[in-house]
Amino acid sequence: MADPVFHSKLGNDLDAFIIQKRASGYPYVTSARVLGYLDDMIIEKYPESNVLSKEICNTWIEECSKLHQNTLLRRVTPVRQFGKYLAGKGSPAYIIPGGIPHKQIHYDAHIFTEAELIAFFASIDQCMKSPYAPYRCYVIPVIFRLLFTCGLRSSEARLLSVNDVDLATGKIFIRKSKGWEARIIYVSADMQDLLCRYDSIIRHHLPCREAFFPNRKGNYYNKSTLDAWFHEFWDGLPEAKITKGNKPRVHDFRHSYCVYRLNQWVSEKADLNALYPYLSEFVGHSNFADTDYYLTLAEPFYPELEARMRKVNTAILPEVPHEG
Repeated sequence: MADPVFHSKLGNDLDAFIIQKRASGYPYVTSARVLGYLDDMIIEKYPESNVLSKEICNTWIEECSKLHQNTLLRRVTPVRQFGKYLAGKGSPAYIIPGGIPHKQIHYDAHIFTEAELIAFFASIDQCMKSPYAPYRCYVIPVIFRLLFTCGLRSSEARLLSVNDVDLATGKIFIRKSKGWEARIIYVSADMQDLLCRYDSIIRHHLPCREAFFPNRKGNYYNKSTLDAWFHEFWDGLPEAKITKGNKPRVHDFRHSYCVYRLNQWVSEKADLNALYPYLSEFVGHSNFADTDYYLTLAEPFYPELEARMRKVNTAILPEVPHEG
């Protein structure tokens, strides 16, 4: 997706700010788009302003206030960062105070049951050809399986290029990762075979494509497309109608992968201390704390932990005397 072109009197500073962010290692794609929206508002309502004023910031917050809390946070944060950048280089600028908006709403992960997974994948395997999207019937069954079997973020799968996927070895190079940290993963033999068969079909139609999962024009799909596909095939299932709690999302395939993997290791009595760092690295977490979240979701983990810690607890905890 092309970067926005800024037209306001703050345009040069906006360009310089984005360049600095990317030079620091951040992809800054979504946030750059948000700053493009800010620039449009400035052109419309404050065309003569060459300062990021409190009035501009308050108007921005007011215009975004009807959005979901988490979306509002994503609209305000880049503007706050831009204000800090301007102030840091000595330009007058208003910095939106911390705590505006309120803290991001936390969603509890939905861990797909085996029955739900079977139903969903059976559903997407029935995807029909469409004259408006000729490749989606090939892409959908593969990309969702890749998300689940490798615990990928949707952006990591969507933005894979042909050169990122080594079909001969099953090695995948993840470039467009959160925090811009690249990593290498290997898929299972079954997934490797599926990728090879898929690639053979797509290569016949688009021999010179760049995107591994191309849309009708050979370009990369956007996030909203994967979300729409998920709901198209999930929402009508009987399993979806009895799901409790937060509605499942595409990102929950990643959550489910991590929990299923931990559950498998626990049931196999594997050495979690040895394997845990590999899971964290495989899914692209920058620290173990991010991976720790999944320990709270792994059903067998705590009974197993209690059993393993019993000997330790007996050794370090004194007995409590009881009077008759």
